[in-house]
Amino acid sequence: MSEFHLTEDQQDCLQELINIAMGQASDQLARYLDTFVYLKVPSIESVDAKDLIQTLSQQQNTMAIVSQGFFGYEGIRGEALLAYQEEDSGRIADLLGYEPDELSQDEQLIDISSILTTTFLNVFARQIDNQMSYNAPKLLPMVQNSLLDHLQQMTFNWDVALKININYQVTDYSFNCNMILLIPETAILNIKKVLDRILADF
Repeated sequence: MSEFHLTEDQQDCLQELINIAMGQASDQLARYLDTFVYLKVPSIESVDAKDLIQTLSQQQNTMAIVSQGFFGYEGIRGEALLAYQEEDSGRIADLLGYEPDELSQDEQLIDISSILTTTFLNVFARQIDNQMSYNAPKLLPMVQNSLLDHLQQMTFNWDVALKININYQVTDYSFNCNMILLIPETAILNIKKVLDRILADF
């Protein structure tokens, strides 16, 4: 598993790239939503993906999860999970300015998830001279193990993953959600190469 761990320099470099992307994405989102978006310091760690996914799956009876795959050049790819507590799901219509009954609550969750995912990842990709493409976002059934089943259908191995956790807080609407980026093990090695190239330029 050691080959999938980031060195201290790689971790610091990735943290800085994420911080910059978060700052720019937060500014874009604040302008789009016409409100203040607060972002906590993100966490980055290598995890046993199956344990993490199993834990999240067990919590799905209390929260909604929207999953969206992403992939770029140089073998960088993964899955973005947007997790919402049930009580926050009803605030999305106000946040996005929808009229009553304009979209179903499921459609609203998918809509804001796509905005949050693509805004952050597009900014991150520009910093590493990359470009992201996305699968259609999917709202997972609120039943145990639906997330596990969903990710097991992917074509890549999830034994080890790089987990990046970002918390979005929109204070004016008391709205919170977690964006969890899962990078599968083969893509971790590709990200390490990109980070080493950036570090070599300093």
